[in-house]
Formats: sequence, C-alpha cells, structure tokens
Amino acid sequence: MTSIVHEPVLLIETIKLLNLKPSDVVVDATVGEGGHALAIAETIGSTGHLLLMDRDEEALAIATARVKSLASQPRVSSVHSSFGFLRERLRELYIPHVNAILADLGLSSRQLSDPARGFSFLTDGPLDMRFDSKEEIPTAGEIVNTARKEELAKLFTEFGEEEEAEKIAAAIITQRKATPLTRTRELADLVARVKSKQTAKIHPATKVFQALRIAVNHEFAAIETFLPQAFSALSQGGRLAVITFHSLEDRIVKHFFLIESRGYEDIGQLIRHEARGTPRGTLITPHPIRPSFSEVTRNPRARSAKLRVIEKR
Repeated sequence: MTSIVHEPVLLIETIKLLNLKPSDVVVDATVGEGGHALAIAETIGSTGHLLLMDRDEEALAIATARVKSLASQPRVSSVHSSFGFLRERLRELYIPHVNAILADLGLSSRQLSDPARGFSFLTDGPLDMRFDSKEEIPTAGEIVNTARKEELAKLFTEFGEEEEAEKIAAAIITQRKATPLTRTRELADLVARVKSKQTAKIHPATKVFQALRIAVNHEFAAIETFLPQAFSALSQGGRLAVITFHSLEDRIVKHFFLIESRGYEDIGQLIRHEARGTPRGTLITPHPIRPSFSEVTRNPRARSAKLRVIEKR
C-alpha cells in the first residue's frame, strides 16, 4: 500500500473554526488519507476520541495508520463506511453525542492519480469511479453503456451543469453501438471532439466526469442524508464543518445550514420565506471561507473549495 502526499484544503481555517478542545469527541466523516485528521488529533490530544470514516478502504487504512503513529494520539475508532450511515456508526460505537464533525467532499490526490480508479480523464483507466471499489453498484462504464440518451443528457445537465449535454449523450449512443466505451481516455476524447464550447481553464470532459462520479456514488443523496444526522449528533455548542468543491453540493450544504440557522422546517419554507421558528443553529460562516491566493498557488486543486461551518444551539 502506497500513499501519494495529499495536501488538506483550508486546513488552518478548518481547525480554527471547528473550535476544538482537548478531550473532544470528533468525527472526520470523509477522512481520505488523514490530512485534516492529523491536525484534529494533535488538537484534541490523548484524552480525545476521533472517529475516522471513509468509503475508500485503502485511504481509511492510510489515515488510521498516520493518526495512530502520533506520539500523543487520541482514542481512535476507524470505520469503513459512507457518511450517510453516520447515525448507525455512532450507535454501534455507543457514542451519543460529538463535539465536532468534518466532511471534506473532495477527491484525494491518490484517487485522482490512480488510473485503476477511473476518476481522472488525464490518465487512461477503466470507467469505474466507485469510491468503494468493492461496492456492488453500477460503474461509470455501465451507466455510459446502458443508460438511454435522455437519461444521460439529464444526468450530465443536473449533476454536471453541462451545457452541451444532449449532444454529448447522442455521441455516446452512436459510439457505443459500434464499440462500448470502457476507458476513461476514450470517453474524454469523445467529449472533447463533440463539444463546441471549450475553454482553456478546464478540460472539456470535466463536467461529464463530475456528473458520472456523482451518479455512481449517489453523492447528493448521501450528503442530504448525512447533514441532518450530523447536526443531530452534535452536542450543544458543537460544530459541523463541510468543505465543498462545486456549486451543486455547496448549494445543498448552504440550504441546510440556512434552514437550521433560521428555524425553517424544510427547503420549501426557506424558498417561500415563510414564518420562521426557533433557530437550531448559528452560522459561524455567514459567507463561505475560500482558500487564500497563496494556498491556491501552492495547491491548484484547492481553487474551488468552500468551507461552511454551523454551530448547534
């Protein structure tokens, strides 16, 4: 098992805004390779308790080993699981409440750099894209080769905000009639050939790959399931921090935080601006925290990151 160094995004800001104290019980719900977890562990110290969660079993093992190598490590619980099952995992570990929860929704450098995972259009690999490579769910390749044109176009539009979704979907249908699309490079090249609107800022296949990854891993459903579970698990004064990397997932987090901080019961009341109830949380970040220029220069993958934090009342 090898590890590629992954630089945690917004590390200083996240640790500061989580307002951690020695002896705290903390959950890193998407631990990756443990960049944030190491700083959390050092802050809560040997009297603290840190629960590490991730759908990627290899990343979880790397993170666990890194945290346990600390001279003054907290009590560590390591669970291979989606954060959508946070309530069940806490119940299994007899943890009634926690002081802080972090969810970093970005991909790790190792996931992007491993061609076998199929996340990147920059290297050639199988069209997989599962966070948990052992999970028996349809891969990106299976979706691309079996979904109807209308389904693909809707997927690319809703999950990728792709302007030329219908044209790309039609091209995929035509291509797969001759030869199934099974490799990342094949799909990326096809999208690049089809798209008329291209920009030097991002690869033409970026939005299509994003949409497929979200669809494969049911990411939005997992986030929507996780947020209320996480907020409910917090003790009074506890904080939930979420780092997002694109507008769609950030919108889900933003709306949930607004609902809790303004006392609405659901998204419908928020949209209609109906009479508010009693706020259940306090926004620590009225506006999202963005990486500094120096961080983006050092780590270009941080450029789209947004950090939002809410405190339970």
